[in-house]
Amino acid sequence: MRLASTLAALVAAAATLGTAPPAQAAAPALQIVKIYYDSPGADRRSNSSLNAEYVTLLNTTRKAIVLEGWSVRDKTGYTYEFGPDVVLGAKKRITVRTGQGDDGTSSVFWNRRQYVWNNDQDTAYVRNPGGKLVDSCSYKARSTSAYVNC
Repeated sequence: MRLASTLAALVAAAATLGTAPPAQAAAPALQIVKIYYDSPGADRRSNSSLNAEYVTLLNTTRKAIVLEGWSVRDKTGYTYEFGPDVVLGAKKRITVRTGQGDDGTSSVFWNRRQYVWNNDQDTAYVRNPGGKLVDSCSYKARSTSAYVNC
């Protein structure tokens, strides 16, 4: 009798081994959370239109990240590299805007006079100062939205 109950317990345990939820990959330290690829209105390259095109990044860690040397790039190869003195606090967001402006703690500016993000499809890449890919986000445009949450 004892052998039968032990065998039944082993069979039940074996049956549950395959039902555990899959392990979640750790979030990258700097994660792309949003790409606003089609600024409102006509694309006339005004600074306000350029700045309405952006990518937002999130520090997923519990510590501040010094962003000097980190980069954001699109599929074509347009690259924004963070300069010195840009520190992103723990769990904070920073937005990289395409146009011109004064860098602050929540937004930095690419200082371009042309759009970066294609309105039909593109991919954003984030690399650390050593050049290692940390995160990416691809999109294909939908007629109902001008942005993608990554």
